[in-house]
Amino acid sequence: MTVPDPQESAADAPTDVATLRRSVAAGAVGVFVHWFDWAAYAYLAGTVATVFFPAGDATTGLLAVFGVFAVSFGVRPIGALVFGPLGDKIGRKRTLTLVIFMMSGATLAIGLLPGYDSIGIAAPILLVVLRLVQGFAAGGEFGSAASFLAESAPRRRRGFGVSWLEVGSLLGFLAGSFVFLLLSTGLDEAQLTSWGWRIPFLVAAPLGIIGVVIRNKIEDTPEYRALEANDTVPRSPARELWRTHKRQLLQAAGLMTAMHVPFYAILTYLVTYETDHLGHSADSAALLSTVISLVGLVLVPLFGALSDRVGRKPVFIGATAALLVFSTPAFWLMRTGMAGTWVGGLALGAILAAILGTYAVWSAEVFPTRTRQSGLSISYNVTAALFAGTVPYLMTLLISATGSTLVPGPYLMVFAVGGLVAAVSLKETAGSALLHAEDVSGTPSEAA
Repeated sequence: MTVPDPQESAADAPTDVATLRRSVAAGAVGVFVHWFDWAAYAYLAGTVATVFFPAGDATTGLLAVFGVFAVSFGVRPIGALVFGPLGDKIGRKRTLTLVIFMMSGATLAIGLLPGYDSIGIAAPILLVVLRLVQGFAAGGEFGSAASFLAESAPRRRRGFGVSWLEVGSLLGFLAGSFVFLLLSTGLDEAQLTSWGWRIPFLVAAPLGIIGVVIRNKIEDTPEYRALEANDTVPRSPARELWRTHKRQLLQAAGLMTAMHVPFYAILTYLVTYETDHLGHSADSAALLSTVISLVGLVLVPLFGALSDRVGRKPVFIGATAALLVFSTPAFWLMRTGMAGTWVGGLALGAILAAILGTYAVWSAEVFPTRTRQSGLSISYNVTAALFAGTVPYLMTLLISATGSTLVPGPYLMVFAVGGLVAAVSLKETAGSALLHAEDVSGTPSEAA
């Protein structure tokens, strides 16, 4: 059966640059706000522990903060189960707007939340509740944004277009690390603990309002409008996904796990690792994180464009193979001094950029349009809950238990192997149509 493709006739036509820019901005703005908040929370972990948890052992307070970090990831699959199927039923645009509104509101509330000294045990309880709201909303962000960008980008430049989703993530981390650098160098410890830590959370709220305005002005994607025109919008996308696309779920989960763990190890935990285990200052650790993010901003879209030319498979397999080989030597280098820390950190950042440039578009292409947002949301957030949010907690715990600061290297190697297995099992999808036969017929393919 020949599947009509709404992009077929437009594949070689000039792209409406203004429309493409609006689509990229709408897809990336939410992840920017989300990761700006997450980076600020991670970088300010020690201060947050002081403000919201009773005074006592410093390690216990830090573990409590990272525990809240992990718990907020635990609720993300619930958000994915709600917003993923919802986006397949009512469209990408509506869920994009809803999730950024919820995330921004919770972020603002954290910035206004009194500390333990003011309201006692209610402070950490309210912090957990607000982080759960953020996690629930975040469960719908990636699937909505990745589906929207994949379906909005020109087919022959889809890898490049979808890579801007991760540019938004890196910009969020970059902004978070930059704000932390300003706070740590411009304020003393008393000022940071008293009021300075609130600034990043208060800044994120107006950014969310801008995101809502941008997303309200866009149209839904050509593929989703094709489902509406054909009257093939699914009634139960989650049930359809479980029944006919389990293999794709597992494959996408493998790709995403190979992204999640190095992402959080390199861009979140590395700051704590440098200050707690290598003896570096907080400002030097934040500076390295900033430079890694800057390098990623350049390399991620380049790797996305490269995957359009040579394919998703060579780029992703090359990146995960490099992660497998270089992870432990990188952390060994970091123990040799500041120069080694920069070489190891930048090398891991370049490897991560290649993974970020390909995993999202490849995952989006393996699912049909009818269940794309459900598949992306569920695979992304289940793996995030299991493996991403636990990275800083487990690293702190394992290093404390083993006494070895090389633990992060072998830990990354394990997930590099998982990514390689998933990549080898997948077919090349660069340049493929996003509308599958079942999207046109409305009948799921049991063979999948």
